[in-house]
Amino acid sequence: MKPCDLPLLNSLSAPAVHPDASHCVVSVTRPDFTADSSTGQLWRVPLAPGGRPRRLTRGFRDTLPRYSADGSSLGFLRAAPGEPAQLYVLGAGIAEPVQLTDAPLGVSWFEFSPNGTGVVFSSRVPQDGRYGTMDGVGPGAEDPRLITTLKYRMNGVGYTGDKPVQIFHLFLPDLDAEPHIDPRGRAKNDADADSGTGLPEAVQLTFDAADHLRPVFSADGSSILFTSSSEQDVSLASDVFSIAPDGTGLARLTNHDPGNPLTVSDPVQSANGLWLFYLGQELSATGTDFVARNTALYAAPAGDPTAVRRLTDPETVDLSDGTIVPHLAAEALVFNRTRGAGELLAVDPRGGVEVLASGPLVIEAAGSADGVVVVSYTDPRSAGDLAVVEHGGLRTVTDFSEVLRRETRVALPVEETHPSGDGYPVHGWLALPEGPGPHPVLLNIHGGPFSQYGWGYFDETQVYTRAGYAVLMCNPRGSAGYGQAHGRSIKEAMGTHDLADILGFVDGTLAAHPELDGSRMGIMGGSYGGYLTAWTIAHDHRFAAAVVERGFLDPLSFIGSADIGWFFSAGYTGTDPAAVLAQSPMACVDAVRTPTFVVHSEEDLRCPVEQAQRYYTALKLRSVPTEMLLFPGENHELSRSGTPWHRRRRFEHLLAWWSRWLPTPQNPAPEQAREPEPARA
Repeated sequence: MKPCDLPLLNSLSAPAVHPDASHCVVSVTRPDFTADSSTGQLWRVPLAPGGRPRRLTRGFRDTLPRYSADGSSLGFLRAAPGEPAQLYVLGAGIAEPVQLTDAPLGVSWFEFSPNGTGVVFSSRVPQDGRYGTMDGVGPGAEDPRLITTLKYRMNGVGYTGDKPVQIFHLFLPDLDAEPHIDPRGRAKNDADADSGTGLPEAVQLTFDAADHLRPVFSADGSSILFTSSSEQDVSLASDVFSIAPDGTGLARLTNHDPGNPLTVSDPVQSANGLWLFYLGQELSATGTDFVARNTALYAAPAGDPTAVRRLTDPETVDLSDGTIVPHLAAEALVFNRTRGAGELLAVDPRGGVEVLASGPLVIEAAGSADGVVVVSYTDPRSAGDLAVVEHGGLRTVTDFSEVLRRETRVALPVEETHPSGDGYPVHGWLALPEGPGPHPVLLNIHGGPFSQYGWGYFDETQVYTRAGYAVLMCNPRGSAGYGQAHGRSIKEAMGTHDLADILGFVDGTLAAHPELDGSRMGIMGGSYGGYLTAWTIAHDHRFAAAVVERGFLDPLSFIGSADIGWFFSAGYTGTDPAAVLAQSPMACVDAVRTPTFVVHSEEDLRCPVEQAQRYYTALKLRSVPTEMLLFPGENHELSRSGTPWHRRRRFEHLLAWWSRWLPTPQNPAPEQAREPEPARA
């Protein structure tokens, strides 16, 4: 694909399966150059063979569809251009959705009550005088912020203490009632004409300064479950709480061993109401030892949440991706990431784990009703589609990537395993461009580090192969998907096994594929991938050029400047100053000779822009060929969810950099190095 093909990438939500399992509804969103935003609508997808998906809504951006238990109401979030998402509901047989909320900062999550009469939702609540709540007071005129905590910012959100996530409850209005009309003319001047907003009253249930996340109803509707943390400054631990729909009876349901605290998420009861499920990640006694900790499924009898049991083995199963979906009477559907794949598992609290779907794909979300399971997934040929789980396999019911395949060449990755310097097997993929070669090679390193490359469609790979480059991707030690020992092997030893692994993978792939040109190679990566790229070019000089993007480049300055700096650096590089310096790319920048393109976003709070600025300046002062590209208004997620125009421009600048140092017939060297000319669609 080319950078201009970004609008062909359709992303799918979790499917909302109708209670009678005849169809499901899914949100399909895509980058849109005209709107310079992500846009999309809801689609109704029949589940019987031969059915045709139909567009159901026509909003600017409609997401997160959910059916009420009886199927009579379909809720979803709708965002207008430049506005936060609000909650809407569409009644059966009704063409126009009814707006339910007008939250100042929008709605992020919701769920229907089991009887379908109410909705629980979450929304950030701004302090008075901030975020437009006071006329005439813009961001630069707000009161100063007095900071007393370590955790006070979040990438993509900004300050958090002055707009915590709170939980609200409302009762559904009569969807057949007359629509609200704002008074105008004489009626507007009538003192008795104030008819309100026409929206149902939403009652705020929580008020603490902490975030209250993903509220859901218990199976009988008598309580609302959510997670929160009261010790977020000293520990990453959190707990499951419950509260009644009227705001009474707040109770903590989990009481973990202080010597083995958990970060918990996604509490939900089984369909029969007998079990409480939640996901948990062990933190050890410190409360902050998060490094390479796999996520497990926990369950307890609903009547005795203290009798909790761990149902999956965190050493071999990692449920970090996805949520919990109640299935049948007592089972839970969860998502396991393993060796680049995303599996769907069914777990019975009475014993037993069954793999429902696996293979060379990544299952991202699922819905279940009447025993039917529908999943959204991505694979090497699809950016996102739906399938019904049948007979241990998948029956695809959509083809939202048909135009992508028709209008672009899809380079299919080939699985590779090669030994590291100490013989350790390194698993990854090779994607080749068209033609016989020899092809120049780009080694692309993932972020995390506890994440993984996998079988899903990856726009980065497709853009670079289309430009004539062979792309190498691997999961070195430190990555997820291969057990906790694999992930923790670089704890306080960054730049050791991981460096050896990526170079071993490169050497093994070059030896196995004569169509690769080992004399013309580039290296690139973002976040932790930016770290390992910067580290590699200080220790190995085989690469013609490098791209260091949104990098974790100085562990020392990361503490205090990054939103996760207070625990992340200590977790990965330790606290001994000499040992930290021995793992820091900034400390060995004198050894860099490789031409390096530094790319960053100005609003990145995960790896703050000062990391890029200082690294770029150090290279410049040492006469290393370098350029720096800064994106205004973007954060750490630019390459994944930035504005479409910025995502396109990012690709165009990257291709221009590679054309300068590794030209190909498809991406030829310019007559002189210059910024690529804009070409808006």
